[in-house]
Amino acid sequence: MPHSTTSSANVLSEQLIQDSFHSYLRSSLTQAKLERLLDEDLLSSAEADLMITGPALCLFFAALRSTTNPPSVPLPRLKNPNSSSTTNPHHLPTQPTELSYENCPPAFVSFLRVWAKNVPLIQGLAPEYQHDVARVVCNLPPIAQPVDASINGIAADLRGVAIEISQRRSFQERYGSALQAALDSGGSSSGTATNGGASNLHPKRASFVPPPVYEPSPPPSPRPSGRPSLESPSTLAPPPTLPPRHGHRPTASDGSIRYSHSNSSSVSSTTSSSLQVPPSPTSPSLFTFDSPAIEFIRETLYASLADQLERLPSLRKQLRTDPTRAYFGSVSFAILDVAMNSITPNGEVIGVLGKNLTLGECPPPLRPFFNELVSIGREARRIEEQDTDLVVKMIAEGQEGVPTPRLERVKSMLQWGIGVERDGSRRDKNGERERKESVQGRAVAFANRISALALGLTKLKAFRERQDYVFKVLESIGT
Repeated sequence: MPHSTTSSANVLSEQLIQDSFHSYLRSSLTQAKLERLLDEDLLSSAEADLMITGPALCLFFAALRSTTNPPSVPLPRLKNPNSSSTTNPHHLPTQPTELSYENCPPAFVSFLRVWAKNVPLIQGLAPEYQHDVARVVCNLPPIAQPVDASINGIAADLRGVAIEISQRRSFQERYGSALQAALDSGGSSSGTATNGGASNLHPKRASFVPPPVYEPSPPPSPRPSGRPSLESPSTLAPPPTLPPRHGHRPTASDGSIRYSHSNSSSVSSTTSSSLQVPPSPTSPSLFTFDSPAIEFIRETLYASLADQLERLPSLRKQLRTDPTRAYFGSVSFAILDVAMNSITPNGEVIGVLGKNLTLGECPPPLRPFFNELVSIGREARRIEEQDTDLVVKMIAEGQEGVPTPRLERVKSMLQWGIGVERDGSRRDKNGERERKESVQGRAVAFANRISALALGLTKLKAFRERQDYVFKVLESIGT
């Protein structure tokens, strides 16, 4: 494995890598549209999974282009080397340049490491299986038969890196323009273009909007003993305060939560590796939609979020060093906690003050999120049981070196990213067992599901409007 640290004189600038990535991102989205991996309705929607699919496709196409060993990324070049800086706003190189371990900025080394490990796997596949990798990245089923078990693991890795990329502000601010470039490109992915391109008379517009930016607060002034909580802020004027997460069962005098859309429906279990978002025509309205059910889920998750910071000192420390990642990690941990511990056997969510929320009480746009939360809980409990059964079996057989439980690996990825799973540090006497599991990518895929749900929920208006307040409260908890 090449060294990930080099002389600073040889390291490329982060700005150059960001500009190069977005140049490739535009062409990757356009290529995916032409190959009908993504259609115009999806590209123009505000679906949260687009923040994962787009950069994952960019990583996939970059793997196909790589020609070196160890793998490196050929960066796009300026077409006219004599152009001035005003005609080269993205500062692309004029000479052939490869992004490698020798010149990679430290912030991107973990991304490069995971990508590079997958390059030979992708290039070693037959073309039809390579296409299946792209399909799985886009949440489409593979076509080639027999199915190659490694495809899901490769796609999970690419999506795992993409989730981390999607949290970077530089990506969020420019993703809308990349989506629009794909929409404006020639050719139609819908298969409805007729009469000389009449379908482009009214081109679609990308509705992606970056999430709110978080600006760290100045160091807090000394305060009385005790710290503010999500239930009782000290100096802010937030929306209604959060009640305890688990309290007494409400009586008639408590006042009940009233929900619209009370048609009953059963919770569907899914085995997909990512969140199944609503159809694109309803997606833009979903992210401005508000209802008591959304507020119920928000307050339940935020109540759990404070619990996670109490249990995880490393997460509190991360709030000081990387607050954006810490916030996203906290939301992901809260999702896992609520999914595992606050879902009844019949699929109801036990929320604040012990009130329950059913699928039938959710408005239709929220139901896919509700279903995924319940499904994640069922899968997490199944994984936990499998981890326990494996330990019991190994002890009974006198085996040594119990592998890291899969659920613990998932939690590590939620906090630190996919790099902790793929950096080669997990070696023990049962490494072969973990390598087999790693190739299939089950732990990575499950972590991706939780992260995808976190991305989807935090884009909702009800979450965005309280995010700044929650950030500030968490910041004071972490100090």
